[in-house]
Amino acid sequence: MIAVDVLLNANLETNAETAKDLDASGADGLFTYEGKGDVFFPLVRAGTVTNGMVYTNIAVAIPRSPMHLAYQAWDLQRLTGGRFALGLGSQIRPHIENRYGSIWESPLRQMREIVEATKAIFDSWQHETALNFEGEWTRHTLSSPMLTPEPLQCGPPPVWLAALGPKMTQLAGACADGLLVHPFTSHEHLIKHTIPNMMTGLNSRGKDPSSFTLTVGAIVGVHDGTEESRGRAESIVRGMLGFYGSTPAYRPVLETHGWGDLQPQLRQMTKKGEWGKLGDLFTQEHLQALSVVGTPYEVGEELAERFGQTADRVALSIPQGIDPSWLTDLVRGVKNS
Repeated sequence: MIAVDVLLNANLETNAETAKDLDASGADGLFTYEGKGDVFFPLVRAGTVTNGMVYTNIAVAIPRSPMHLAYQAWDLQRLTGGRFALGLGSQIRPHIENRYGSIWESPLRQMREIVEATKAIFDSWQHETALNFEGEWTRHTLSSPMLTPEPLQCGPPPVWLAALGPKMTQLAGACADGLLVHPFTSHEHLIKHTIPNMMTGLNSRGKDPSSFTLTVGAIVGVHDGTEESRGRAESIVRGMLGFYGSTPAYRPVLETHGWGDLQPQLRQMTKKGEWGKLGDLFTQEHLQALSVVGTPYEVGEELAERFGQTADRVALSIPQGIDPSWLTDLVRGVKNS
């Protein structure tokens, strides 16, 4: 049965209570993203008050040292007793260079090296062996007992890699423990492109797919069944689709459906500052393919129908937010399908 995961807000003053409410509503896991706050801090509080999986979705990897990532992930894995996953992503060049002030040279090779280096550090700590990783961008050869954490009874945390394009998706299968699929996707794109590329990567190292975690993001809008409520939910979802669709990296999803020409139109609107109008370009056909909108129970049923046979987890992106009671109904819709 597919697990249902929900975004945890970054408000450190309130997110422990929020985490309790989400957990009580039936969510199987909580995740954070790299937004207005730190991606790791909220999970410290959530990890002590919930029973489900917690993970970063995602932590931007290229500006960070694998050693920093390893320490943070190790601490969270120990804190949760084995319920943490380190979700990593590359982001896009403008963010890496102009937001983080870091170096963007070869994202595929950089991401492979970061995953391999982090896992090498985990292996050294867990098996108490010499640390000896030398890559193109990072080197980790210095260690001492005073700087090395104790091995974990639950074992090191898994490393999940976010991907959309074919090469990064293949890389996830080739070197990570799981794949995080961006919520700007569709069932068709998942079947035609994502899963075949993931399998190419898995097959390249002879890894059993059953030991690999596939987490699919989904943009969701919920309403109470009235026309007014449905209209509000659809409008908010359209806005999110427009925001993502304006980015060239997400054009392949639109092209899967023959809608590739929509992306440059959206891009041009952003250059004119017409952010509030992006959603106007999305029809009901677009909405149905790229998101799930309905009453909470209907959304749950549709998520199970679309992804229940292919994914291990679904990570909900709900731009309007969701009341815990509605989340309970949504989860029930998934589990009863």
